[in-house]
Amino acid sequence: MRTHKCGELNKQHTDQAVQLCGWVHRRRDHGGVIFIDLRDREGLVQVVFDPDAPDTFAIAEHVRSEYVLRIEGVVRGRPEGTHNPNMRTGEIEVLATQIEVLNESETPPFPIESDIEVNEELRLRYRYIDLRRTAMQEKMKVRRDVTRVLRNFLDDNEFFEIETPYLTKATPEGARDYIVPSRTHENAFFALPQSPQLYKQMLMIAGMDRYYQVVRCFRDEDLRADRQPEFTQLDIETSFMTEDEIMKIMEEMIRQLFAKVINVKLDDVFPRMTYQESMSRFGVDRPDLRIPLELVDIADEMKDVDFKVFSGPANDPKGRVVALRLPNGGDLSRKDIEDLTKFVSIYGAKGLAYIKVNDLSAGIEGLQSPIVKFAPADVWAKVLAKTGAQTGDLIFFGADKTSIVNEAMGALRVKLGHDLNLIQGDWKPVWVVDFPMFDWDEKAGRYNAIHHPFTAPSCSVEELVANPGAALSRAYDLVLNGTEVGGGSIRINRSAMQQTVLEILGIGEDEAREKFGFLLDALKYGAPPHGGLAFGLDRLVMLMTGSHSIRDVIAFPKTQSAACPLVSAPAVVSDEQLKELGIRLIKTATKDKV
Repeated sequence: MRTHKCGELNKQHTDQAVQLCGWVHRRRDHGGVIFIDLRDREGLVQVVFDPDAPDTFAIAEHVRSEYVLRIEGVVRGRPEGTHNPNMRTGEIEVLATQIEVLNESETPPFPIESDIEVNEELRLRYRYIDLRRTAMQEKMKVRRDVTRVLRNFLDDNEFFEIETPYLTKATPEGARDYIVPSRTHENAFFALPQSPQLYKQMLMIAGMDRYYQVVRCFRDEDLRADRQPEFTQLDIETSFMTEDEIMKIMEEMIRQLFAKVINVKLDDVFPRMTYQESMSRFGVDRPDLRIPLELVDIADEMKDVDFKVFSGPANDPKGRVVALRLPNGGDLSRKDIEDLTKFVSIYGAKGLAYIKVNDLSAGIEGLQSPIVKFAPADVWAKVLAKTGAQTGDLIFFGADKTSIVNEAMGALRVKLGHDLNLIQGDWKPVWVVDFPMFDWDEKAGRYNAIHHPFTAPSCSVEELVANPGAALSRAYDLVLNGTEVGGGSIRINRSAMQQTVLEILGIGEDEAREKFGFLLDALKYGAPPHGGLAFGLDRLVMLMTGSHSIRDVIAFPKTQSAACPLVSAPAVVSDEQLKELGIRLIKTATKDKV
């Protein structure tokens, strides 16, 4: 039906007869001459309809936006002074000789190309219209290119692409499973995989050596800008490689990806940072290194002050007191500080103390703040020296339980960096390593795995049992501009260690056998040392396209409530289907309105 795509025509095609197919992007009638911008996946081209061809001209008069056309014509250069530098085809146009309306279109529910903000649910309900927009087409092209480059790299490095099952067994991965009833196995259920973790470990035990898969995963959890109930990850596993070797080859893959897809040169070597250092300096384990602000611990300076807001957490083993210096922040108004105080309250902070350094040389007299009076001058002098404060700076303080301080002040650091345009550099990757094996859940009174139960510790079984809270894992996360884009670890490859980790997590022998018996058995048959990681493909594409949400780089995403407006899913199923599955629905009781 066509000889060329719209967006690929240029001066080299001058005087050639072409056949094009596409959508009417824009129609303009200029005093007897009709211009139509015809659009397909490759871009736009201007088509000219001359009244000297009355039959073709008459049809062109009646076409409207988003009609689907087939055009025959001849490529010619645009007249002098009418070139459009904003179009790839801006130096040429097509003089139409024939036109065929392949399909008409109703007026779209929103403009295809416009600066008008469109409600996201409306965009998702008519996603096939939304995807016609140039910006969305470009993002889908980047996604295609990302997948292609990653596959080519892994193929060249002797990885096997192997598919793993979507219908599997529920396992504890940190989020709720999507459950699938089985018609052929009464009262039994499959689960959709949160990741192919255990299958890829089975592949290593099977001797596949190097595996990868671009795989769909499912998690029934609350959504955020970088979360979806179904998402795509690049899943990788290797045998006989240390964590250093794995990180090295993955760095090279990411470097090639950025160079080939968006022409960006990343660092020759990605820096590494321990989990402890990251939490201490930035309050998070996914630091955005482009922001030149850091948290500074001042608990030692505050232990003996009369100000209980500071001295309490300073003397509490589970507390933390930090300062965050904002260079030239003295210009912030009272209203600005009040807004920042409301912001940190989202993360549990009870307030946001601050000091304006109006004149560093004047000592305590040069400081402006309601809290200055609560500590002697020598204490503030130590704090100023420790933070490197200068005249004109603003220092924020956080004092509370360590988790609250880290979340609130870490988020404040990022907000200040973006709001005040403090970003330095475009891309700052970093490996975060030496994560704790476990964290202690006060409410449940037990340990939880920081990554997952199959991550290897960096100590012996005896050391792990003696002090689980102090054990470090052989895990590693790749963080890019404050977003975790990949995470992995060396896996446990011995039954004794795997059983020990499960026991520490409160999974008894019977439960372990029920949930992970196949893994425990497999580890007895010569399981090689192995490890791997998974990259969030959606997150990578989101970052590489400058999008604010992964919904913008997924063809058919779900809404914030995990629904699909396009097909109205999830939906009610028939009583016959439920009966066949042996399922009876129980309606949730609703309270009567008073």
